[in-house]
Amino acid sequence: MAARLTDKRKKKIIADYLETESYNATAKKNGVCGQTVRRVIEESQNITEKFKAKKEQNDADILAYMESQRGLVCQIIQKGLDALNSPDKLADATPAQITTALGTLIDKWTAITANGRATQSAEDDPITKSLKEYINHAEP
Repeated sequence: MAARLTDKRKKKIIADYLETESYNATAKKNGVCGQTVRRVIEESQNITEKFKAKKEQNDADILAYMESQRGLVCQIIQKGLDALNSPDKLADATPAQITTALGTLIDKWTAITANGRATQSAEDDPITKSLKEYINHAEP
């Protein structure tokens, strides 16, 4: 006969399931079978719904905070770009540092632009939105 799951262990399984959204991944993470995870989730629908609501509220709170910091984020981005473009900084930087910075900028820039214009996505976070606004305002 298998050992009975404690409430604490069940809550961990539920939390892990909400994170992974996979019975098998959750089972592997907790050393139980997928069917056990499925049973715990099905028995705990009320708790699962509360966890989901709490997670959604936490996400909304974080996004609201990030949005409230948009101006500061844009200032930091500008200072970072100015520092990266400083002749003194560039002279002191190693080739590896320069190529890493260039690669990061190119990856981020191409991820948010298409045909020279900032693209719009339904899932943009506030920092990405700030970058897109900066791009649109910087274009001639």
